[in-house]
Amino acid sequence: MQDFDAIDLKILKHLQRDASLSNVELAARVGLSPSPCLTRVKQLEATGVISRRVALLDPVHLGSALSVFIHVALEKQTEPRLQAFEKSMANLPEVMECYLMSGDSDYLLRVVVRDVVALQQFIVDKLAKTSGVANIRSSFALKQVKYNTELPIETLVNLKLGKSRPRNPR
Repeated sequence: MQDFDAIDLKILKHLQRDASLSNVELAARVGLSPSPCLTRVKQLEATGVISRRVALLDPVHLGSALSVFIHVALEKQTEPRLQAFEKSMANLPEVMECYLMSGDSDYLLRVVVRDVVALQQFIVDKLAKTSGVANIRSSFALKQVKYNTELPIETLVNLKLGKSRPRNPR
């Protein structure tokens, strides 16, 4: 794990909330001048801490209002089958998230589709035809109670923003 100081954590916190901030705006919010702020952001990107910056869209405004959680069990859990399934899921645009799970199912998918007809087409024409799939169980999300893309930085790095420790000079 990389060492972070309070400024790094402030940068990450602000960029998680609004990745469209200009470097000048970000620098002002974290208490740095623009040049050192940009250097820190570039370092956080180079080390992979910031993996990408995206715009989050509201699927309701785009006509895709149905969020479905699908449990998938495979016929066998061999490494080649797991890799093949994961590659297939990576190529399906409806699959928003895919997790290898412990417990009754091998995978949990979060799928976003326009409606029930689109869900049926997805399951019948794509998911059920994926090699190695043995069982599919789906559940509709009736209401989104919480949706957050911000990681709980302070909890994960076990450091409060007011305190700092020396940065790892790499």
